Amino acid sequence: MDALPTPARQLTVTDQLGRRVTLPFPPQRIVSLVPSQTELLFDLGLGDRVVGVTKFCIHPPTARHSASVIGGTKNFDFTKIKAAQPDLIIGNKEENYQEGIAQLARHFPVWLSDITTLPEALDMIRRVGDLTGKAHLAEPLAAEIKYSFDRLRLAAAPSASVAYFIWRKPYMVAASGTFIDDMLRRAGFRNAFAGLGRYPEITPEQLAAAAPEHIFLSSEPYPFGEKHRTEFQELCPAAKIQVVDGELFSWYGSRLRLSAEYFQRLRAGLAAE
Repeated sequence: MDALPTPARQLTVTDQLGRRVTLPFPPQRIVSLVPSQTELLFDLGLGDRVVGVTKFCIHPPTARHSASVIGGTKNFDFTKIKAAQPDLIIGNKEENYQEGIAQLARHFPVWLSDITTLPEALDMIRRVGDLTGKAHLAEPLAAEIKYSFDRLRLAAAPSASVAYFIWRKPYMVAASGTFIDDMLRRAGFRNAFAGLGRYPEITPEQLAAAAPEHIFLSSEPYPFGEKHRTEFQELCPAAKIQVVDGELFSWYGSRLRLSAEYFQRLRAGLAAE
């Protein structure tokens, strides 16, 4: 393998929280604290520079073999991160925890994303391209994703109401102010719990009162499967129950290339039932 180029200069950028971050440019040793952003780094051709990932970084499958696994998104192994000697750490306001990020930022450049909408996701992709020297790949990727969603919007049908479940025991849904809520709208659905904020716990009585036309059971973070259909059908007999790909609703990196087409197929399948 050819030796990596020596960083030529220091670069100061602003992350999506408005924090100023100074890092060597281009960074050579990157730790990613978020699965969707790990996949983005690899898709930008930076796999040989990624030296640390979380145990949830499953895309690409080789990520956890080629880089050190530095814990989860909310329980970092600081010793492993220090051993990786990162010159850039990339995280996210929601998926990571404030105390851990603050501790890391005392020793390393930490760049944070803050994403609740598609435009913010596209902005993150472009910014990560800029700060890693891969803008020539990030810009067309962002443009491809935007185009796919523009086409999806043109084909959108009248919206049906949906309750999108992310957890069981207790029941939790994705409500307003979340990236999932934005994806539901763009997919042509209306969030039955849009009047609530973020990821509220709900009761069976609240679900019955909301009377959604559809219930989406996400494949992550709780691993909903076909075996859970009966449970929700009993709670809401009139609703159509569907297990959906949670990654395509909640991952805000390069996996978004697949989301618009998936939403179109999902909508078509539900309409045909």
